[in-house]
Amino acid sequence: MVYTPSAQNLVSALRTQPLPPAYRRGTPVYDRQEPGQIARTLFQRNDGSIEEARHILPAMPVFTAAFSAFARGTLIATTRGPVAVEDLQPGIKVLTNERGPSPLLWIGSMSLRPAPTPGGPARLTRIMTGALGMGRPMVDLMTGPGARIAQRGTARPDHVLRPVHDLIDGNSVIAITPPGTVDLYHIALHRHATITAAGLTVETYHPGPGFEAGLNHQQLAQFLALFPHIRRPADFGSLAHPRSAFGQPNRQMA
Repeated sequence: MVYTPSAQNLVSALRTQPLPPAYRRGTPVYDRQEPGQIARTLFQRNDGSIEEARHILPAMPVFTAAFSAFARGTLIATTRGPVAVEDLQPGIKVLTNERGPSPLLWIGSMSLRPAPTPGGPARLTRIMTGALGMGRPMVDLMTGPGARIAQRGTARPDHVLRPVHDLIDGNSVIAITPPGTVDLYHIALHRHATITAAGLTVETYHPGPGFEAGLNHQQLAQFLALFPHIRRPADFGSLAHPRSAFGQPNRQMA
């Protein structure tokens, strides 16, 4: 897909368009019934100021994955010690496995509601304490559809990033549909990296190589408008580690 100047103009328009009164800062959003998923972003600008915005997301996995990795309460390793994901602020230094402390640039969050009908599809994955080894995770870890975990196979020294829901075994890693609304989060750095969440090695946000191929002109502009530091798909940079396809067999977890 070619990123044209007109698409960049559309991105700029979406970023500067004022929010409707119902979605401005400080307004409760979880109980309203408007169509579309409401998401919130926090971003640190070059001058150190923090910008907050709210967005209405289309029901597309590429959009929701940017806001749905870690459930509220997940402890993220920082230079200040473990911090609950909902308490993170742009600018705090997150401990990465590739480059050491790295300033947190962007935080996305959304609320996941239960399936509309009983027996509907499970939306979250719970990894029980110690399911993948001692202290991995340190406590039960709840993740959303956007979460990936680092995996080290016997045939290669490097890590591979695997969707957490691919680990579901019905025993120590289970799929659940929560009885009530769950707040989910994802975070992004200047460069893609792996970090530690509740003792497990997980990735920061990256939409994946070639993600734009599945979006039309307007959808791409709407997606890029979620990230003030991104002007074109290439600005996301490369992945810190390769990603595996869904459905590959379990191997040793990092």
